[in-house]
Amino acid sequence: MTEIELYSAALCPFAHRTRLALIEKGLPFKLIEIDLRNKPENFKEISPYGKVPVLKHGKNRVWESAIINEYLEETFPERPLLPQAPIQRAQARIWINFADTRLFATTGKVLYTHASQPPTEALQELTKHLQFIEAGLQTMASTGPYWLGSEVSLVDLTYYPWFEQWTVLEQYRGFEFPTGLDRLKQWWKAIAARDSVRAIAQPQNFYIERYAQFEATKVG
Repeated sequence: MTEIELYSAALCPFAHRTRLALIEKGLPFKLIEIDLRNKPENFKEISPYGKVPVLKHGKNRVWESAIINEYLEETFPERPLLPQAPIQRAQARIWINFADTRLFATTGKVLYTHASQPPTEALQELTKHLQFIEAGLQTMASTGPYWLGSEVSLVDLTYYPWFEQWTVLEQYRGFEFPTGLDRLKQWWKAIAARDSVRAIAQPQNFYIERYAQFEATKVG
């Protein structure tokens, strides 16, 4: 098998989801950690967007985590991480899109504002996104513990990194996890118990301490 290289950063939730996909698929890979505040001089040659993750597979180079994960799914169909039925694949992609364009986008507004307090509207929007997810999970009424049912999928791996890091929102932005999201909490417990997740999970203090460095450099 051609060696796979993954350019990653421990704090990047998008790189986190690709590491999880590689582990779930049982694909050996070389992890290259990038300090995003002190990038190598040639990093733009590796990553045209200047971001992680970037996957190198032989002569192929792919970036953007959702696209990387689909590339892995199509290139290594063993241990599939997307359902077979077209409508179920479409639903999976809708949820992945919601994560990127709504949940993670709003989280960025909350975390990376230079104001002393995050916008109230952004915090309310974040709560609404989580409530939307809860309603969606209940509507699907899946028979298994994971997002789409009994089998783990790219949807689970897309969302989990947000939940591993959510304590930063609580610590630095006063965001309280909404009450009553029982189905979402059940999913969170199930995905957190997977071997792939546990293999690379970081404790809450890991994120709190490292995010403190960002807080210290912010300008009000």
